[in-house]
This record gives sequence, C-alpha cells and structure tokens, in this order.
Amino acid sequence: MAVKDFYRNGCVQWRVFFQPQWQVLFFISCYIPFTISQIRYSIPEEMSKGSLIGNVAQDLGLDIKRLRMGRARIVTGESTQYAELRTDKGILVVSERIDREQLCGDITPCSFSFEIILENPIELHQVTVEIIDVNDNSPVFEKSKIHFEISESATTGSRFALESAYDADVELNSLQNYVLTRNNYFVLKQHSNPDGSRYVEMVLDKALDREEHPNLSLMLIAVDGGNPQRSGSVNIDVTVLDANDNAPEFNQTIYSAYVIENAPKGTYITTVNATDADSGSNGHITFSFSDLKEHSRDMFSIDENTGLVSVLGNIDFEKEKRFEIRVKATDQGGLTSTSKLVIEVGDVNDNAPVINLMSLSSPVAEDVAPGTTIAVLNIKDFDSGRNGQVACFINENLPFNIKSSLTNYYNLITDFP
Repeated sequence: MAVKDFYRNGCVQWRVFFQPQWQVLFFISCYIPFTISQIRYSIPEEMSKGSLIGNVAQDLGLDIKRLRMGRARIVTGESTQYAELRTDKGILVVSERIDREQLCGDITPCSFSFEIILENPIELHQVTVEIIDVNDNSPVFEKSKIHFEISESATTGSRFALESAYDADVELNSLQNYVLTRNNYFVLKQHSNPDGSRYVEMVLDKALDREEHPNLSLMLIAVDGGNPQRSGSVNIDVTVLDANDNAPEFNQTIYSAYVIENAPKGTYITTVNATDADSGSNGHITFSFSDLKEHSRDMFSIDENTGLVSVLGNIDFEKEKRFEIRVKATDQGGLTSTSKLVIEVGDVNDNAPVINLMSLSSPVAEDVAPGTTIAVLNIKDFDSGRNGQVACFINENLPFNIKSSLTNYYNLITDFP
C-alpha cells in the first residue's frame, strides 16, 4: 500500500544560530519550485533480507533513469538503516532484520521513516514503513514459582495478588487471558487497567483445612490471542498456616505522585500506607511492587518497611510520560492487598535542537534563477510543548531565504540573482 501527499508554496519565518562566530541571521520566504511527497508502506516484521517493501519508482511516478541521474539515495538519522534503495529496479528492499518489539516496544502503530533525496533538480520524498506484528513471542512470567503462606483461618473472599505475565507482542497477539488450574479452594479474578493491561488475583472460594491439605500446588497459565496460540505458565505453591484473621488494608485505593525526568537516584516520590488489625507478627506489613513492567523495574524502588517510593534509575519523559504500578502489602500470615500508584513525569528542557544538512547544491551559479532550491535542512527537538519549539534565524544581508517544505524540513532558496 502506498499513499502520497504533495506540498507546494507557503511562508515561514526561520532562525538559525551558527557557531563559533555566533552570527544571528533572519529572513522570510514565500515561494519555492520544489517537489515533496510522502509515501507509506506496511510490511510484517521479521521479513528476510532482500524482501520487497515497495516499488518507489512506480508509486512516485519516477522512471529508473531519473533515479540514477538524480543520484537517488536514502538519508536517515536513525542508527540502523532497515531499507535499501535499489535504483536499478526502482524498489525498496529489507536490508536488516526488523524486530517490531525491539524497534517500538509496546508502542502501536510501529513504524520507521526515512527520506529519499534526488538532485538536479532537488526532490525530497518522505517514506514511512509501518511494521505489522506477528505472533513470535509467548507470554512469560518473571519467576518460575510463586509461594504463599496462608492461614487456615483466612476467610472466603480473601484475595492474593499474582504476578502478571509479559508478552512483547501487541494487539491480538499480546496477552489475552489467564487460566488457573482446577482446584477445590481458589478461583481466579482478572482485572483491567486503564491502559488495557491485565492483573490477576487468586480468591479463596472455600475455607482451608491445614489438617486435610497442609500444602497445595496450582498453576497459573497466561495465553495470547495469536494463531497458533502461545502460552506461558508459573507454578503456585501454597503452605497452609494457622490463625491470621485480617488482611492488610491500604488507606487509599489510588495514590497519585509527580516526579520530573532526570531526577537523581533517591529522590522522594511518595509514601504508601497500609494497616493490619492483627497484633504481633501477623500485623507486621511489608510493601513491594506487585506488577512492575520490565522497562520500569530499574526506575523505582519501595522501602519494604515504610512504603516510601523513590527514584532508582534514569527517568526519561521522552520515553515514558506516565507510570501505573500495583503496590502490594503483605502481612506475616501471607494475606495481601493491593493499591495502584500513578506517577506522572514532568518534562525538562534537556534536548538541544539538532540541525542536519540533508542535501546541498554547491557551488551556486551567480545567474541562478530566484526561488531555486540549493539546500534541504532538517531540524528536530525531542522535548515536548514549548521546550520542543524551535526558533531559527538567518542573516538578512545574504541573497537567500528559507522555506518550510515539510514538517521539520526547510529549503534554502535563492532570493535574487
């Protein structure tokens, strides 16, 4: 599938800072005879090297001779170039292994973009390749075994938070359901977070009898929605104890907190609190994270005795703007309760604008026609909001103007002969 959009004309004010002279330059332009287009393809991940992505010559209405004479080439700011342009055939092919999970993680839709530039005259064509997920990952649990110590006096309806599985695939190929092996004492309850992820609890359905069954062995199975279906499992061992009548209770069902990106290790975020009506060791509570996603495990820590949550690793707003974490309180009798902690991340201006010269026609003839494109520049700032807005200047005494041709792209054109 290919989609093209063409842009022409318009006005833009652009400012550029040059070093080391620190000259400040400024100008405005309103016209340029310059062709820009966008084209989009969709391919599945894990295609073999050399596999066809699309026929760009056909989709852009270019002949093979134009590609060769215009020195058509791919330019990209990415560290890995996944596509190769074969100008002798006018096609794009896969040049490197494309793993959707490695490229985009949980983000959907997943795509990468690059530009094809031709010269004499200059043309800029932006290409976006969407990567379709295939079911190449099974749900996995971080641990191979979960162990509970539960009092035989635990009341029916008592809940025990279980570890969630992680599936690197997305949408239908991702984790869809949990199953608990058949038993006489526990049933499974599944819950959905606002982001669509699931967490599960094991609920006591029948009173335990330590004299009859001092130990129980169960299995939690996680299944995805792919075809064929994939699954993963974790063993659950239950040791039945005597007498613990009350489960811990959090004083809030949801905790909200805020932290700025790049906050140093040890920065205080919030404190969660729970109480237990039991006395002695059965009333002693420890805190832990119940369902921390893989990419968040090294970012936050919780004091098991006080419930204080602090920064552990580097938090990057550009990668994650919000975290939702399940916090678990466990007493010495094995009873648990959970609450949700929502951490909002604040942006700081920690990224400088980056200017890339994409193409340059040099030298420039002194009788060149006004409005001729002599260079294409790309400017990016990865911060958000006002921190990501860029102001540019160019010397008003120079015979050039700047024209915005495409998002983040600018053309340097002649102003007068």
